[in-house]
Amino acid sequence: MSIFRTKSVEQSLRDTEDPEHQLKKSLSWVELTMFGIGVVIGAGIFTMTGRVAHSMSGPSIIISFIIAAIACGLAAMCYAEFASTVPVAGSAYTFSYASMGEIFAWIIGWDLFLELFLASSVVAQGWSAYLAVFLSQLGIDLPPQIVSGGRFDLLAFGLIMVLGMLLIGGIKESVRVNTVLVAIKLFIVMFVIVAGIGYVKASNFTPFIPDKQPVESSGGLTQPLLQWFTGSQQTAFGVSGIVAGAALVFFAYIGFDVVATTAEEAKNPKRDVPMGILGSLVVCTILYIAISLVLIGMVPYNQLDPSASLAKAFTTVGKPWMAIIISAGAVAGLTTVVLTMMIGATRVIFAMSRDGLLPEGLSHVHPKTRTPYRITLIIMLADGLLAALVPPGILDEMVNIGTLLAFVMVSIGIIVLRRKRPDLPRAFRVPWVPVIPIISAIICLYLMLNLSIETWMRFLIWMVIGIVVYFTYSKNHSRLAHGSELTADINAEITNVMDHQYDTRRKARRAAAQSGATASPEAAEPEPTATESTDPPKES
Repeated sequence: MSIFRTKSVEQSLRDTEDPEHQLKKSLSWVELTMFGIGVVIGAGIFTMTGRVAHSMSGPSIIISFIIAAIACGLAAMCYAEFASTVPVAGSAYTFSYASMGEIFAWIIGWDLFLELFLASSVVAQGWSAYLAVFLSQLGIDLPPQIVSGGRFDLLAFGLIMVLGMLLIGGIKESVRVNTVLVAIKLFIVMFVIVAGIGYVKASNFTPFIPDKQPVESSGGLTQPLLQWFTGSQQTAFGVSGIVAGAALVFFAYIGFDVVATTAEEAKNPKRDVPMGILGSLVVCTILYIAISLVLIGMVPYNQLDPSASLAKAFTTVGKPWMAIIISAGAVAGLTTVVLTMMIGATRVIFAMSRDGLLPEGLSHVHPKTRTPYRITLIIMLADGLLAALVPPGILDEMVNIGTLLAFVMVSIGIIVLRRKRPDLPRAFRVPWVPVIPIISAIICLYLMLNLSIETWMRFLIWMVIGIVVYFTYSKNHSRLAHGSELTADINAEITNVMDHQYDTRRKARRAAAQSGATASPEAAEPEPTATESTDPPKES
């Protein structure tokens, strides 16, 4: 049994029709775009911009955002092509299974589970912190034991429980709630932009690219892997600061890939999913640049508060009440991120379970809501406990390294599948293959190398655990290993055979009818009997 066996695109598509594993197709391109915006735009739009501008790029952070958007757009195009070609739940896991083989699919699936599972917990902790600040601004102080950093983060736990029950209730209902929250978030972001335009000063953009300065580097396990390997000295500002800033703000775009996990639930996935992925990326880029222009224009970059830059900027110009609105926007923004990450995690595990790499019973869907309720319950409880008990800040970078590895594998997978299956219909095609996928993979690898040694060590330990699970369980229980197919696969094969038999009989009757003028009446074909219908056979 080869660990490099691939699952055909045709079989992946047939699996989506199996009654016990069939998800409800109800999402439009507008909802998918809002879905992507909901996960990309979080609290970072209010904090990351000021932090990077203050310490790394200065006013040229605008260029950093553009560079990061272009780099992220390369990976987004690869996701869009795969999602339009293989519109099946699982995102990069499913794409890798179709292009590179089972072992790579398992590695990516295991990696995505880590990314999405941890992301929802980490962001829930941030949501708890922002909610506590927001309530404090309204004069409501909560006990420190039940908020972020306390003994048991009850706010984060409660959020995940509520969102988990919403997910079990149905994907359409979940996306409706997400759409409402995203609309609120976008309104607050636009309000902040419009309110700040009147305080913009052109002099604050000079110098646009500040002179390069050395930066005190961290040492030990917290230093970037590339810095440890090359012994290089990190610098800020200047051209190198723009590039370093782009590497930092790149993570502000992470999340659009989660749209691909819902491809199986889109009404017209070949059109809607690429539009959702690329549309959300374009909208988010415009908003990031607009916020950067307003923030830098209001306060000189070297006077920004790295921890609460936007709120402090409005306080500086005599509008402290704007801090309450910004906190409300952060709460709404992070709610949609947690919801979207939980959806992504459940769909990846659903796809792996349906393929037999994880216990198949997990992938059964609820007969009424058509959602993977068993997986959702498990994710909900585990996520809630992780968010409530693990101290904030420990697992943040683990999310980034998992996402970047998925980007690398999807970029390479585009090249592989183009060569293996050039015949497949592709509603969206990445231009200039293999150049663009190769550039995308190199950029993501570079960003991975800029993560800390400590993050790499944790990630490798997680991967080793995954390899052990694969060879002890998944390899032997894989449906490809046994040649087993879901009900839909078997029914499809039976229907194909019966249709072929029907076509053969019909051609024979037609040939006999054409030769009837010269043939004797006794040689003519008898009329169909009750046991031989002229209608095509029905699928059992």
